[in-house]
Amino acid sequence: MLVEAGHYAFALALGLSVLQFAVPLWGARTGDPVLMATARPAAFGVFGLIAFSFVALTVAHVTSDFSVVNVVENSHTLKPLIYKVSGVWGNHEGSMLLWVLILALFGALVAANPRSVPLRLRTNALSVQASIVCAFQLFVLFSSNPFQRVDPAPLEGQDLNPILQDLGLAIHPPLLYVGYVGFSMTYAFAMAALIDGRVDAVWARTVRPWALLAWSFLTLGIAMGSYWAYYELGWGGFWFWDPVENASLMPWLAGTALIHSLVVMEKREALKVWTILLAILTFSLSLLGAFLVRSGILTSVHTFAVDPGRGVFILAILGVFIGGSLAMFAWRAPLLRHGGLFAPISREGALILNNLFLASACATVLLGTLYPLALEAVTGAKISVGPPYFMLTFVPLVVPLLLLVPFGQRLAWKRGDALAAGQRLLAALAAALAVGLGLLALRWGGPVAAPLGIGLGVFLILGSATEVWSRAWAPGRGAKLALRRAFGLPRATWGGVLAHAGIGVTVIGLAAQAWSGETIASARVGQVLEVGGYQAKLVSLSTRPGPNYTAQVATLEVSRAGTGLGTVDAEKRTYPAREMTTTEAGLLTVGASQFYASLGEVSSDGAVGLRLYAKPLILLIWLGALVMAAGGALSLSDRTLRLGAPSRVGTGRLAAAE
Repeated sequence: MLVEAGHYAFALALGLSVLQFAVPLWGARTGDPVLMATARPAAFGVFGLIAFSFVALTVAHVTSDFSVVNVVENSHTLKPLIYKVSGVWGNHEGSMLLWVLILALFGALVAANPRSVPLRLRTNALSVQASIVCAFQLFVLFSSNPFQRVDPAPLEGQDLNPILQDLGLAIHPPLLYVGYVGFSMTYAFAMAALIDGRVDAVWARTVRPWALLAWSFLTLGIAMGSYWAYYELGWGGFWFWDPVENASLMPWLAGTALIHSLVVMEKREALKVWTILLAILTFSLSLLGAFLVRSGILTSVHTFAVDPGRGVFILAILGVFIGGSLAMFAWRAPLLRHGGLFAPISREGALILNNLFLASACATVLLGTLYPLALEAVTGAKISVGPPYFMLTFVPLVVPLLLLVPFGQRLAWKRGDALAAGQRLLAALAAALAVGLGLLALRWGGPVAAPLGIGLGVFLILGSATEVWSRAWAPGRGAKLALRRAFGLPRATWGGVLAHAGIGVTVIGLAAQAWSGETIASARVGQVLEVGGYQAKLVSLSTRPGPNYTAQVATLEVSRAGTGLGTVDAEKRTYPAREMTTTEAGLLTVGASQFYASLGEVSSDGAVGLRLYAKPLILLIWLGALVMAAGGALSLSDRTLRLGAPSRVGTGRLAAAE
């Protein structure tokens, strides 16, 4: 009965979502405070009902209720408990329920902080958010229902896809969805601002925390997915420019541009048209990612195998929300008043340049992702757009952007001095050049881009640190006072410094991969293989039982320069329920570097296929992402940006509303 109750609660939530969309919106148009006030309790009610539905499905998975089709197709009695829980969203139907739950959660969070948002803006935003919830509720109920029963119920389930039975994949989707869906809130506020006729600094201050929250979670979600692909798929890489990987990168790039443009709008009330457009496009790119994953037009380890009918449904959702929002934007944007003026050489000018580079980089990824699909749809020809294209188009846009980041941080608002900014960065630039040229000399004859990339990463880290140094230290001021002033700086300042420094850490990790080593060989027990300065001895080949799989395990002893470092186990796991085999890489961490072993086929004569890698400083790639997300979280904790902080009353309006 709990499953039926969950199904009924979800249907009831749909009706309540319709009321949340229509009634408060009409109240805002007529100025009726009673009707406007219904938005808050409706948002709470929608979230509560959908949360109950999600709990009901989770209980069905945990208790192995095989009378539910979703449980039969994605669970098994022998599956560990954590994967029974993650199996709730490890499939199309359950993941869409999680998607709707997070949508409703964001609406409830806005409703829970009435002081932080002006009444009309909040009312319209909750109505727009409710319309998005309605669309996806209809999709779940009529195309992707996770509550369907099967009769008679089988005695055993088909198990979850083995490559999803991993802790990284248990965490990755919720993080990614909070990022994707979080940008629905910035979209809702953008549409609410256009509807209500108010786009000003108050609006920017209201939206920026939601953009930061979504961006931070999306950063973590992308990083977790990248690390999962690295250790789970056994190919030794962490990013393949897969269309579904690109689908998460595009809203991240657009969201990064949105955060920076919101800063300009809050400070100077400039870039109104561009900021509204970015808010719309960022969520639109999130919807595009949902379409790519669930439409069936792509074949990828990241996609759900679904029928084309569901893709058409999502395409209709895209058409309504992207087309409708762009139409509203085209109608209302020309009426926006211009904000404050500023010189080209200023922090505002630097942030505009930042936006241009980010938008261009996002456009190159969008083109490389969609062009093969469009070409196949029109001509039937199949082409592959892979790393060479993105290295030639994406990287040349990102490198100058990263070089300019520290300079932009050092420029003053309204009117800056480029020469003075360069002088403040002289020490950081000198240190970065010394590191880059030193590595180039030490590694002479090797890749040139790697030392230069590491120098760029050092410049980003030290250049970000100068933001704190210059604001805390002055001639004649003691170190104790400077330290006190540094810790007294706003948390938003520290958050920006951390986020930019995190990019530098990631750049160092990426650049160092030019020195990676790889060995592919067939070995027997007792044989020693070498890769990138590591020596790996195959000491045993054994079979090990798991809770719902059987693993073939190759154990290697790893050493370097005669010093033992430890052992690693590279596995191939066979899951009988699914009749599938997965690879579990063996990893040995040495500082920020890793030795990586992937097990191949075992021949009849006892020879074992092994793929070995030496990955210098690779953990910095994901450590940098954690630092970036921590920067976003620290900015959110600033009292001026907290989601519950009261907003001042703004005065800017569209001409049409006056």
